[in-house]
Amino acid sequence: MTIFRLGYVAMSVHVQNSSPSKTMTYKTFQQHDDREAAIRKLERIAQTNIQNCLRLLKHNKANDISFFRLSSRLIPLATHEELNDWDYISPLQNDLLALGTYAASHQMRVDFHPDHFVVLNSPKTDVVKSAVHNLKYHYQLLKAMGINPQHRCVLHVGGSYGNKSEALERFVENWGRVPRAIQDMIILENDDKTYNMEDVLYLSEKLNVPHVFDIHHHQANHVDANWSTNWDRVVQTWENSPLPIKVHFSSPKSDKQFRHHADLVEPQMFLDFAEHVNGSVEQVDCMIEAKKKDEALFQLVNDLKDHPAIEWVNQSAFRLKS
Repeated sequence: MTIFRLGYVAMSVHVQNSSPSKTMTYKTFQQHDDREAAIRKLERIAQTNIQNCLRLLKHNKANDISFFRLSSRLIPLATHEELNDWDYISPLQNDLLALGTYAASHQMRVDFHPDHFVVLNSPKTDVVKSAVHNLKYHYQLLKAMGINPQHRCVLHVGGSYGNKSEALERFVENWGRVPRAIQDMIILENDDKTYNMEDVLYLSEKLNVPHVFDIHHHQANHVDANWSTNWDRVVQTWENSPLPIKVHFSSPKSDKQFRHHADLVEPQMFLDFAEHVNGSVEQVDCMIEAKKKDEALFQLVNDLKDHPAIEWVNQSAFRLKS
């Protein structure tokens, strides 16, 4: 039977003062008379972010949570064009390695999901170049943590730019301009407005890239409402990955704000998914993208805790009884 492992995104509502995304704006950076002193301040902020992230991993360990999305904002201004000369890895190497070592020693799966502006199918060369630069930042963080970057970075396809078919093919064309190490890091997710499950499967199969299926996005944007029709294709995109299949979970905030994420996850929707895919693979890692972060995970566990069809492996992973 399939093991379903729960994870959450980047921040905790339970661990106080633990933000891994403290920042400094470039405007504030410019206000410092001494540029080197301003860079040292950026490094101190980044160090605090990384140490807070380690605190979150320890919180996760206490609750058997072994799946976690790292904040892409660990190092503020790292990808800013005016700071291209800044070696941000060297002064933070020890902290980054401590974070990665802790994750690895407790068999935790950690990954990234860069911001929406990181797109590879733009018709503008400078936008694609900026996206690759941003992806290299994520790659360098993973390497500094001692974590294999393969399939650790979730991307959306991008915009339609007035012609979705052309934009899909432009993704393929631009893909050839992406360094191989960065290609190997990427996994592709369906979105809630433009690129549906079938679109992403087309790219995933053509480029040999795993597909991260987002069930909430599918509900908002689909050709065939029955996603299970294509589940076997999703599974096949992960065949060459060292990691288990990853899916995203959230519930609509309301009928009027259907695309917005709710505070919590609707348990019956989650259970329906589990019943559909049970037995198809050994493990599915389920990233909860709810507004209440770890509290949404804890509430889902509580909602399903006494369900007669569920056998709990630990505090955040379960299998369905045969």
